[in-house]
Amino acid sequence: MDQRKERSSVNRRQFVKGGSAALGATVFGMPWQALAQGVPNEFDGSKFQLKAPEPNAKSGGVLKYAITSRPPHFDFHQSGTINSLGSQGCMFDNLVRRDPRDSGKTIIPDLAHSWEISKDGQTYTFHLREGVQFSDGAEFASEDVKATFDRIAKPPQGVMIPRSTLFTTVSEIQAPDKKTVIFKLSEPRPASFMMAAFASGWNGIVRKKTLEDNQYNLRRVVDIPGTGPFKSKRRVENEIWVMEKNANYWNKGLPYLDGIEFYHALPFSPELGSAILSNRVDYARICDPVTARKAKDTKGMSTTAFYQSVIQGTWMNNKKKPLDDVRVRRAIHLSLDRPVLVDVVKDVAPMMMGGMIYPFSEWATPLDQLKKRLGYQDDTAAGIKEAKALMAQAGHPGGIKGLDFLVRDVASFKLWAQAIQAMLQQIGVECTLRTVVESVWFDDIKTGKFDLAIGAIVSTLLDPSDYFNAWYKKDGPQNYGFWDNAKFNELLPQIDREVDVKKRLGLIRQAEEIMEADPPVLPVSWEKINDIWFNYVKGHNPYEYFGIYDCVRFDTFWLDK
Repeated sequence: MDQRKERSSVNRRQFVKGGSAALGATVFGMPWQALAQGVPNEFDGSKFQLKAPEPNAKSGGVLKYAITSRPPHFDFHQSGTINSLGSQGCMFDNLVRRDPRDSGKTIIPDLAHSWEISKDGQTYTFHLREGVQFSDGAEFASEDVKATFDRIAKPPQGVMIPRSTLFTTVSEIQAPDKKTVIFKLSEPRPASFMMAAFASGWNGIVRKKTLEDNQYNLRRVVDIPGTGPFKSKRRVENEIWVMEKNANYWNKGLPYLDGIEFYHALPFSPELGSAILSNRVDYARICDPVTARKAKDTKGMSTTAFYQSVIQGTWMNNKKKPLDDVRVRRAIHLSLDRPVLVDVVKDVAPMMMGGMIYPFSEWATPLDQLKKRLGYQDDTAAGIKEAKALMAQAGHPGGIKGLDFLVRDVASFKLWAQAIQAMLQQIGVECTLRTVVESVWFDDIKTGKFDLAIGAIVSTLLDPSDYFNAWYKKDGPQNYGFWDNAKFNELLPQIDREVDVKKRLGLIRQAEEIMEADPPVLPVSWEKINDIWFNYVKGHNPYEYFGIYDCVRFDTFWLDK
């Protein structure tokens, strides 16, 4: 069956569609604007059962899956990299989840089989499944959901969770009995936004006792008990993580696979491409475009490219001189030749140019308009001239020497860093590249041990209320440059609350103007992901994914061989 044409038999008008409070998104078949104004909603999915999209799916076999899997630690809630969730995700379930059979466009039941949303949009009640166990044999109950989301929404001291900004309006979480969880909101949000937040693949449920036993910090816990379709069997650092089937999984008939072997390979690397083309693995994620073209022309193989929920950026440390000067930051922003940066990695990673907003979303300034701005033009002469003037105004007519440029050890980042280093020299800015592994990069950027730093950060939703709060807001969990703009911080709550589409778009444009004048990050590029697999790998539909962080369960995968 052509997976691009697949549609499950579920009546989708009953489930959440869209995935964010984006233009045109719907929930239960109704416009999200209407829901935001208080239309009552409820859903009973107690009889819903997830199965593979193809008939007569076979059980058995071990999937060999190649993906970068060098986690900085093991607390996936605290993580912001696929190095964590890519291999760990299959061990956990969500409260609700995205349907893997339609590229995650629909939200379906998971540990919660039913739910209701109050008329005022401020109370979400979820009813949980009976008979669910954690991999350590403990009974799953509402206290585990409450403990998980209490930590996500309001992280304790010493814990940083990038998705906490999705739940800023959650004022209280109640567990009145073992199988009921109630979320109270201090003010309403669009129902599509909230349900998409709950369904994020990052928000897997962990056991309350596991959190308590580890002082609510799971960074050093390799095998975190989950309720998911697979459990950890064996792990070798930087080589392989072997998962085995959870024989007590609550969704009878799933998973089909006996296990998964996650082989570590760096994104876009020749080693990753070689592994899939030689059939040493069955499926490979984040492959380079050259390998994807070869796979497309190879009988028995398939490939696709989909948008990734990531910005490739360079952060400037606003706490350090001279980068604490907005004129210097704006000058550096204008000095980048973004069309060239896309071209530099064309054979390594599929990229596209964009500004501070997802360029493929309805909220973005159209590309033809964006390319008229300084910093995005094909001819960079005007941008460089303005950048030099700004440097002189800031007291640096001769430039700046000795900046520490922190670089993640990934092929695309290393290429970009060299190109950016050369571009900055045009305005007299000189820096030294310091390439480090994933864990060191995250540690150094969080502690401010850098001047410039190139890497990538992720969002959960396309909606600006997600990533504006996480990436750009003062003290946002992924505001790695420590950016603090009073006008932006004052405008952001208005964006979050506004349910009128035209008014909200106007506010977003105001925020964009602020960020162009005072850049919180240097947008380097926006990404697509190449997946490659052999056609005997069934039960998945990656053609229209938004990102690689939601459909990470593998419970519907099966091998037709």
